[in-house]
Amino acid sequence: MQTYFNVAQIIVAVVLIAVILLQVRGGGLGGIFGQPDSTFRTRRGVEKALFQFTIALVVLFVALSILSLRFG
Repeated sequence: MQTYFNVAQIIVAVVLIAVILLQVRGGGLGGIFGQPDSTFRTRRGVEKALFQFTIALVVLFVALSILSLRFG
């Protein structure tokens, strides 16, 4: 059973990394040099769905980790 948890964790981790890399960060390099971010944007459409999917994957990964410890 531990093997299934490990495989599931690896799959969720890889998908989570891919989803995080797909998210667009609109700040650019201006924040590095101290320029304030003067625009306010809300997440819409695909960006919002990707954000919510990321949260769901994180919750799933944490749940798998706890179950792996509990039943492993």
